[in-house]
Amino acid sequence: MKTSRALTTTDAGHDDVRDSEVDNVVHGAFEASYSIKDLAAELGVRVQTLYDLRTQGRGPVGFRIGRCLRFRRSEIDAWLARLEEEDADRHRGDA
Repeated sequence: MKTSRALTTTDAGHDDVRDSEVDNVVHGAFEASYSIKDLAAELGVRVQTLYDLRTQGRGPVGFRIGRCLRFRRSEIDAWLARLEEEDADRHRGDA
């Protein structure tokens, strides 16, 4: 299990850092973000599948922190909604 460091502010206005146990998910004042490995595991696909989709312009919107690719939960949800809509449109066209 990995540990992230969450930044909190004390009553005196000084920054105080406390450890919280998380599993590859960054929490805090910012929206949760997921690594490509976490996202692949959640979706039940290979990491390479996500890289391929992004190369084709069909993958989720992500961002890099250094060399690490991260995905916000809201972007993942929006991407999945777009996939569902595109799939529904394809099936309507078949009828």
